[in-house]
Amino acid sequence: MKKISACLRLCGLVLAISFAAFAQVPTPKDVLGFTPGDDRKLASWAQVVDYFKKLDAASDRMVFEEIGKSTMGAPFVYATVSSPENLKDLDRFLRVNDQLADPREFIRKKGDPETAAKRLIADGKTIVLITFGIHSTEVGSTLSSMLIAHELASSNDPRIKNILDNTIILLVPSLNPDGVDIVKNWYDKTLGTPYEGTTPPELYHKYVGHDNNRDWYAFTQVETQLTVDKIHNVWRPQIVLDVHQQGPNGARQFLPPYMAPVEPNVPPQIVEGYTELGNYMAGDLRKKGLQGITTNTTYDAWTPARAYSHYHGGVRILSETASARLATPITVKFEDLRGASGGLDAKVESPNFGPVWKGGEWKLRNITDYMTATAFSLLDHAANNREKWLTRFYGIGKEAVRPRKEGELTGYILPLDQRSMDSELDRQAKGGDNDSNIRLHYFNRFAKLLAILERAGVELNESSPFTIGGKTFPRGSVLIDLAQPYGSFAKALLEHQTYPNLVDSGGNPIAPYDVTAHTLPLLLGLEVQPLTGALPRLTKKVVKRKTYTSACSHPSTFLIYKSDVASMDEGWTRWITKDDQFKDACSDFDSVTDEEIRKPKIDWSRGIIFPDQSPNAILNGHRKSSMPDEYVGGVGKEGVENLKKFVEAGGTLVFLNESSNFAIEQFNLPIKNITKGLNRKDFYIPGSILRTELDTTHPIAKGMPQQSIAWFEDSPVFEVEVTPSGVPAAGGEMPKGITLTVIARYPSDPKQILLSGWALGVDKIAGKAALVEVKIGKGKIVLFGFRPQYRGQSLATFPLLFNAISN
Repeated sequence: MKKISACLRLCGLVLAISFAAFAQVPTPKDVLGFTPGDDRKLASWAQVVDYFKKLDAASDRMVFEEIGKSTMGAPFVYATVSSPENLKDLDRFLRVNDQLADPREFIRKKGDPETAAKRLIADGKTIVLITFGIHSTEVGSTLSSMLIAHELASSNDPRIKNILDNTIILLVPSLNPDGVDIVKNWYDKTLGTPYEGTTPPELYHKYVGHDNNRDWYAFTQVETQLTVDKIHNVWRPQIVLDVHQQGPNGARQFLPPYMAPVEPNVPPQIVEGYTELGNYMAGDLRKKGLQGITTNTTYDAWTPARAYSHYHGGVRILSETASARLATPITVKFEDLRGASGGLDAKVESPNFGPVWKGGEWKLRNITDYMTATAFSLLDHAANNREKWLTRFYGIGKEAVRPRKEGELTGYILPLDQRSMDSELDRQAKGGDNDSNIRLHYFNRFAKLLAILERAGVELNESSPFTIGGKTFPRGSVLIDLAQPYGSFAKALLEHQTYPNLVDSGGNPIAPYDVTAHTLPLLLGLEVQPLTGALPRLTKKVVKRKTYTSACSHPSTFLIYKSDVASMDEGWTRWITKDDQFKDACSDFDSVTDEEIRKPKIDWSRGIIFPDQSPNAILNGHRKSSMPDEYVGGVGKEGVENLKKFVEAGGTLVFLNESSNFAIEQFNLPIKNITKGLNRKDFYIPGSILRTELDTTHPIAKGMPQQSIAWFEDSPVFEVEVTPSGVPAAGGEMPKGITLTVIARYPSDPKQILLSGWALGVDKIAGKAALVEVKIGKGKIVLFGFRPQYRGQSLATFPLLFNAISN
């Protein structure tokens, strides 16, 4: 969507401006019945939307619109705020921004491109996107959106006029509307009870919970897609303020710059921009008397999963404000204040922290005060430095599209003869046998990669046939020329990551804020060839690739374990059964709860998948008195006994990642997790992609290549040495009725294990097992020492999971 509706622009806007002059701008309290930030008061999503609608109707400074529906069908909305004069001419500002983002058109024209750029910069406005409420328990965020919107829509202060004249502000009240109500409903239910302020016993996003802010390159969720398609890619903001909360016992507020490392494909102008802006804001807030401000600690800028704008010309300013207990005040003692990565000690002033907050009561009003002050500080800088922000934005675009020098990486080729593949798959799709499903799965992975790149604005072209390095690529292979506006996004996702070996003075690894690898070809099981030198001739732009629904060979009666200790991996497991590749044939997977597992003689049909979760959470769940009684306890001893009887009678249990430790412990399996108890100095792999070697004769590895991957993150590694017949290789007796088979191992050569990311001490796992089948009685247990469905991205290992539940 490149243009805003003509009717909205010419008709609706004119009417809005005409009537707004006669309407009184409502305060949030006028609509909600309370002021955002009041103790123990949360707004429903319907109330939030209603407030913005009323604000839009009363003010000539705002256009409010719905752009789609959330996962659970709620309206997904945003507001455009600027001066009335700017709002009348939004299409012109969009055109200016488009040309600065991609200056190839005026660079190719006769005349001086810098002169053309200066004219555009003089004519443009700083585009600022402010996103709220992606993490719904961070309740101050969405509440603050209404306070900020009201100030912008109603104030006649010269400061606000300056902001409105020089910027166009895009306000997203919540990136997760469903979670607003999930959290409010739980908070209201527990208000006045001992459980007031606790986290809901369900994910606050239907499928991915907190991981919804790890979706900014895979684009799996509808809310991410709407934001990227209809806001980011339309407006191309120079600045994105992402409003969050953090734990209650650290700094009162984090702002950039980020601590090391920075992902190497982030343009230096972006680093310059967020450093300048973050330091300005921190200094400004300190001058205004706000305490406990930290910069350059805690959070890094490594993964594109949290920073779409860094690869699209805009700085991401992450703000993190200390939390209360949802909307309930807390008291924080000074001695309970703690530190964080980057040298932060919240009790000691330092060059990147201060002034020290001495502790005391901390409430929702403090949170909204910090958030609103932060937003207006940012907006001041954006308005006062409009020309500088647009010049920087243009500089990023100009550098992105420049011709590559000799020896530089020029592009990537994705080898696939698309025409013959289409023809073949159309025939196979009518069959539905397992071999055709394997081929369909391969093509769907290819289509998924193209869809991700296309959604991010990466230009894809089919190439003519060519040969490089003795390898011939057929006509129709997909070529990505890196000399394009968003080539850095493609490069970041297509290349292998080498995370720096960061350790502190004591030799302890410094943990990344999230994970260290994001190589999509590895996660998808695809081949991608980097290119240097001249690129082959392009034939045409790639058309959107269709996906195919494979026949469902696995039983629809499989269950997914759902603990009352909400697990994001459980949500992701549910989500992949609803994804386009599986949902038509396999959309009736069901959940099974702790209470149901504790009941004897329940019909569990074929089996249960236990997603990644700690053994304690599975066994014991929430402790007594921490939650209402109906949410207390895990599967318990009764459930363990029921699970044992189920397997012995012929059932299948599949355990993913950490949950495998539960199976080893509770079933007393003759398997050792060799990573358990290892010191981080000796062994540490924080979210990386490792190489595995598969026994492709085993049914679970059917159709897989001999070498594959494992997403390794807090993962067990199994000490299992068995002969092909399942007998212990080192002698000794196998427990009666148990047979072990290793399906996947890590390479015996430690140098071959790490594919992308960071890994310390890989020699500890060389040759060890990553995937094991344990037959007990008439049934079986399958132990995955990794997450085969990692964040919906690791399609390369999806077949292992689905084979495990169909064989």
